[in-house]
Amino acid sequence: MPRKLRTVSIGATAAVVAASALVAVAGPAEAANGRVGVRETVCADSLYVRTEPLGAWMGTLYRGQTFTVEKLNGSWVYGFAYGNINRHGWVQDGWFC
Repeated sequence: MPRKLRTVSIGATAAVVAASALVAVAGPAEAANGRVGVRETVCADSLYVRTEPLGAWMGTLYRGQTFTVEKLNGSWVYGFAYGNINRHGWVQDGWFC
């Protein structure tokens, strides 16, 4: 009987460790929505800047670059893209730190 109890204990420990690892990976990946008047930092690996929501591509912002939000429009935000773009455009909301 002690062997069976030990086997269950090891299995339960492995399940807890696996669940903890999944939570640790999922937690930091969350990003935030943009706030009007705030210079936000991009958390996505890359974020397309467009001429309008779903419009033509103007350039790409990368993780750590910044974007000042001037206007919200559903799931899109308008503002100034710094970094290698340095002009106004639209990006999908929800990709800021």
